[in-house]
Amino acid sequence: MSSDAEIALSSNSWAFVEAKKLADRYAKEAPKKGYVLFETGYGPSGLPHLGTFGEVARTSWVRHAFSLLSDIPTRLIAFSDDMDGLRKVPDNVPNKEMLTDALDKPLTQVPDPFGTHNSFGEHNNARLQAFLDQFGFEYEFRSSTECYKSGEFDETLKLVLEKYDDVINVILPTLGPERRATYSPFLPICPRTGKVLQVPIIERDVEAATVTYNDPETGDAVTVPVTGGHCKLQWKVDWAMRWHALEVDYEMAGKDLIDSVTLSSKIVRILGKKPPEGFNYELFLDQEGKKISKSKGNGITIEEWLTYASPESLALYMYQNPKKAKRLHFDVIPKAVDEYYTFVEKFAGQEAKQQYANPVWHIHGGKPPQEAMPITFGILLNLAAVVNADDPSVLWGFITRYADGATPENNPALDKLVGYAVSYYKDFVKPAKKYRLPDEQEAAAMKDLVDGLKKLEPGTEGSEIQNMVFQVGKDNGFENLRAWFQALYETLLGQSQGPRMGSFISLYGVDEMVTLIERVLSGEDLGAA
Repeated sequence: MSSDAEIALSSNSWAFVEAKKLADRYAKEAPKKGYVLFETGYGPSGLPHLGTFGEVARTSWVRHAFSLLSDIPTRLIAFSDDMDGLRKVPDNVPNKEMLTDALDKPLTQVPDPFGTHNSFGEHNNARLQAFLDQFGFEYEFRSSTECYKSGEFDETLKLVLEKYDDVINVILPTLGPERRATYSPFLPICPRTGKVLQVPIIERDVEAATVTYNDPETGDAVTVPVTGGHCKLQWKVDWAMRWHALEVDYEMAGKDLIDSVTLSSKIVRILGKKPPEGFNYELFLDQEGKKISKSKGNGITIEEWLTYASPESLALYMYQNPKKAKRLHFDVIPKAVDEYYTFVEKFAGQEAKQQYANPVWHIHGGKPPQEAMPITFGILLNLAAVVNADDPSVLWGFITRYADGATPENNPALDKLVGYAVSYYKDFVKPAKKYRLPDEQEAAAMKDLVDGLKKLEPGTEGSEIQNMVFQVGKDNGFENLRAWFQALYETLLGQSQGPRMGSFISLYGVDEMVTLIERVLSGEDLGAA
């Protein structure tokens, strides 16, 4: 083992902890298929969301970490369960009547309400692949419909039929009395209607590889093969079947699927294979603390995040604390942006073990950029708020004075950040701003602050300005200096939280800050400006 691998093995990064499971799994010999297979799953009953992206991203990071620990080749399959029946119409699609008429049909047989593809399943598959490609993931897309119909799953489907009683005895104890009486792991595709039927199986023929059921409308006994796409498995059994047929070595899942992972693991053992390694991540929540859903379309979309921040900031948010439930709403974006650049700035000076624990090592495949950002996203947002910036050029007028040699041409990463800041300011900061006038104690302190600012020498560092602002608050009797800074934020910026004032004043300008404070002290309502 290389020295890099030995260092990585001692890393507390969750991705390396997961990768070590696979290294241990194949410590004695490589898998007979010649590679380690990672899988992610997607149910295209609704449009893909950030949770879907997060699973592929996290799996990719484990895969990359494993590549440092082992020479065994790897593959990643992004699997779409597009043969599943459409059970309800999503809230966030047009032409819902098209879908209502196709309920219970396989997703690849449901018309596309967007009118861009042959089916709703194909439309959602295309959306999934588009945003995975946008982020540069290396993966192979697989369609459940194609795998079933091509015969790729046939041998394992026959095995499920052969082990029918053992499989069903794992599932039945988890079901209620009514469901237990009618449950079958095989869901026939009705030859008459094309629907995925949830009906009792009245007869099984292992040699012929067929099952028989009674048509729920006509009552006729119907016999269909379990192979060739004539039947679909219930999803917990389907999951185990897929692990067996594809020989999956690693697949993670949300915390809500812990019981399903346990059941599917039992079933794949019945079929004769070892279940994959993996872990259960916590769910993303919307603004109200509810689980984000493909069918509801709550939470943030990929497109929305990328309107206001970089792909790297999104990747960082996905990387951090995967076992902690996190809100996925617009107000998490600014912090994610600034944390990303903080990690980038730290990386070059870290030892190897620290670098392997640094999220940007994983986000950038071990080769993060070495770009320093002279201004935080938070300060840009506050500057935009003060100068009412509806155009990036307004912010650049201040930036070029603050950072020597900084121009949109010389600093393309900063230029993108400025554009994101303007967009975020216009849509979220500006509508929420609420100014107030200072009380007597605050006004007295702000007068002293003006006096202090006027005495500063040109070019005074932001840290010195910060100390001066701090001292003014102490001298004016603010026992809790947080209240002093909050007063500045609420009266000058129209918000309860804000930037480090020394850095902000350096960027905005001392003279400009004096003018702004004097406007407030004169009783001017900045909210009406």
